[in-house]
Amino acid sequence: MMNSANEWQTALPDFLLEAEMLLAKSEECLNHLHLIRNDSDAIDCMKASLAKLAEKADGLALQAISEFSRHIQYLIANAVSPVQLHDQALDALHDCLTLLAWQLELIDMRTGELSLDDSEQTSLIATVTSQIPQKDYAPDLQSRLQQGS
Repeated sequence: MMNSANEWQTALPDFLLEAEMLLAKSEECLNHLHLIRNDSDAIDCMKASLAKLAEKADGLALQAISEFSRHIQYLIANAVSPVQLHDQALDALHDCLTLLAWQLELIDMRTGELSLDDSEQTSLIATVTSQIPQKDYAPDLQSRLQQGS
């Protein structure tokens, strides 16, 4: 967490640049999965990119972005058949990445605050969950994520 507004204003541009690159990489992986469904490397790349985005967002106390990224990554990692995602699942994941990109643009450059209603995140997570059958989807996902599951 940043100690001062000056530190925040210095760190934010670097974070945004890296976050955009991580989202672009995730998007490339998703596009690849539209073409080649069973590419485990593309799945692993997307999971790693989302996990790194969550980690970087944690470093700047951007909880909404870190939790959403981590939740998407968990749903992919916990899929019954992650290498057999159909078009609707891939489209739902695309919508999540689009929302993440939009949220990055809404971060206040002076304060680092991201004021948003989390209903769209909740709705998209519900859509992804319905499109990607889970091995053991836990209602209390937050505690699992914090424990590193």
